[in-house]
Amino acid sequence: MRALVQRVCEARVRVDGEVVGEIGPGLCVLVGVTHTDDDAVARKVADKLWNLRIFDDADGVMNHSLADSVADAGGQVLVVSQFTLYGDTRKGRRPSWVAAAAPEQAEPLVEAVVAALTDLGAQVETGRFRADMAVELVNDGPVTLLVEV
Repeated sequence: MRALVQRVCEARVRVDGEVVGEIGPGLCVLVGVTHTDDDAVARKVADKLWNLRIFDDADGVMNHSLADSVADAGGQVLVVSQFTLYGDTRKGRRPSWVAAAAPEQAEPLVEAVVAALTDLGAQVETGRFRADMAVELVNDGPVTLLVEV
């Protein structure tokens, strides 16, 4: 499983012009699933996101995690499924999607990440699986990391 994590001032997802998920300060997380992923991997990703120290402390040093920010900023996360994180561009000009899990496998695992984050205490919003989504965000920093478990 891959998660592209961006620390944001705000983020939202629109489907057909309608906002289906929106957060203030927190994390925008694009999640890609591959064939070998399972519920245990989804929980590991959620735990990694929850404890990833990418929020500034009083001295401006990235020492705080999402878990730390719950008291301060609400611990908001926008999770959006993103099969293209497993696009392989090493050969030719057209990406190969063979490493991306089928939607029937990926959807429940993205939902498992959302459930695990919620269980940890995060306020989670989501996109809409299999929809044509417009993701808008203001990257804070900018801070962008690729998390692989």
